[in-house]
Amino acid sequence: MKNVALKPLGGNKIANRQVISETLLELGKKDKDILVLTSDSRGSASMVKFGQELPQQIVEVGIAEQNIVGMASGLAHSGKKPFVASPACFLSMRSIEQIKVDVAYSQTNVKLIGISGGVSYGALGMSHHSLQDIAVTRAIPGLDVMIPADRHEAKKMIEALIGYERPVYMRIGRNPVEDSYLSDDYPFEIGKAVTMKDGDDVTIIAAGETVRVALDAAERLEEEGVYCRVINMHTIKPLDQEVIIRAAKETKRIITLEEHSIFGGLGAAVAEVVSQNHPVLMKILGIPDEPAITGKTAEVFNHYGINKENVSKLALQMVRK
Repeated sequence: MKNVALKPLGGNKIANRQVISETLLELGKKDKDILVLTSDSRGSASMVKFGQELPQQIVEVGIAEQNIVGMASGLAHSGKKPFVASPACFLSMRSIEQIKVDVAYSQTNVKLIGISGGVSYGALGMSHHSLQDIAVTRAIPGLDVMIPADRHEAKKMIEALIGYERPVYMRIGRNPVEDSYLSDDYPFEIGKAVTMKDGDDVTIIAAGETVRVALDAAERLEEEGVYCRVINMHTIKPLDQEVIIRAAKETKRIITLEEHSIFGGLGAAVAEVVSQNHPVLMKILGIPDEPAITGKTAEVFNHYGINKENVSKLALQMVRK
C-alpha cells in the first residue's frame, strides 16, 4: 500500500482518544442521535470539548461501569447511537455480564470504546492493565472486536462504526503512537485486514500499537535479505480468515504480535484458523502468563521482546530453520 509509513515520522503527538473525540464531535453536530457516555472518564477519554460543545449529547454516569452499559443499551433501543468511553480494564471486566446480555445477546447498537487499553496505564500495574479484554470479548457471541493501529485508523474506524449497527468493543491505548499510515486517505473496511507490506519469506500479523513494531521489524529484515509480509488485523472479530490462510500458504511462517496475553487474543485467533486450514510454523508474541511489569509502554514492550530487534531476530531464526 502506498500510504504505509515505513520510517518514523518525527514523533506523533496526537493520541487516538483525541482523534476519536474530534471525529465524534464532528459527526455529532450533524447527527443528534450520536451520544457519548462516560464513567468519570470524560478527561481520560478526551471528551471534555465534546461535552462543552454538545452538552445535550453526553451522559456522565460516574464510576458505575455496569450501569453505563445498561444505559447505553436502553438508549440504543430507543433509536440513539451511543458510544461508551470507559477504561478498558474496568469496562471489559466489571460490566462483562451487561456487555454479554444487554448489548451482545440483545443485539443493541452500542459501541464500547475501551480507553487506555493494554499496558498504557503503565505504573498503575495489573489492576489497570487490560491484557485479557480481547480474549473475553471475542468469546461473546454477537460482539465484534476491533483495535486501530494509529490515529488515522482510529478516525476511519469511528466513521465506519456510525453506520455499522452491530455491537462492537473497540480498544485503544492512552498515549500517542507512531503512525503506521501516512494519512487517513485510504479505504477501510470492517472485517478486512490490511496488508501493509508484502513479502514471501515470513508473515507478521499484528494489531493496534504493535503494527508499527511489525513494520519496523520488516524494514530491518529487508536489510538481511528477508522479505516480510505485514498484516494489520484491525478487526479481531469478525476475523479475516482468507488473508491468514493465504499468508500461511504463501509464506509458510507466521508471527503474531499483540499487546495482550498470549492466551485468547490475536495469536490464538490466528492459530485457530491456521491449525484447521493450513498448519505452518507459527509463534505468538505477547505478554506471558504473569502480571505484566509496570512502566511506560515502550519499557514493557522491550521487556517482553515486543520490539523490532527481537521480532526480526525471531523471524530470521524461523526463515533459516
